[in-house]
Amino acid sequence: MLTICDTHILLFWADQPERLSSSAAAGISAGLEAASLACSGISLWEIAMLYSKGRINNHAGISATDYIQTILTAMAITVLPINPDIAGLSQSPCFIHGDPADRLIGATALAYQAPLITADEKLHVIPGLRCIW
Repeated sequence: MLTICDTHILLFWADQPERLSSSAAAGISAGLEAASLACSGISLWEIAMLYSKGRINNHAGISATDYIQTILTAMAITVLPINPDIAGLSQSPCFIHGDPADRLIGATALAYQAPLITADEKLHVIPGLRCIW
């Protein structure tokens, strides 16, 4: 079974692992061992945007593309595309979240019936969404 990682989880794991809760770290460890970690394709765009705005430290002096690819490879992440079901689900009334990317990430987890590793409290209250934090 897949375990979906929210965008900030990918960044915490790569750059600030101390920010992960013990449950999140355990979920990532289990996902690494089972090669079952995934993220929504929108997370790649979010990381690239944060990178271009200088909100991600570029200690290695690499491009945003290389930074993203390094995370995906190190975590063996499966990138899940946005499909019509996910797009429609992200607009359902159960989503109180105003951020379109977070709505798509939550909808991806719901569509795949997968747990979502996230610290985002607004996603924790979505009916049927199993969150790890």
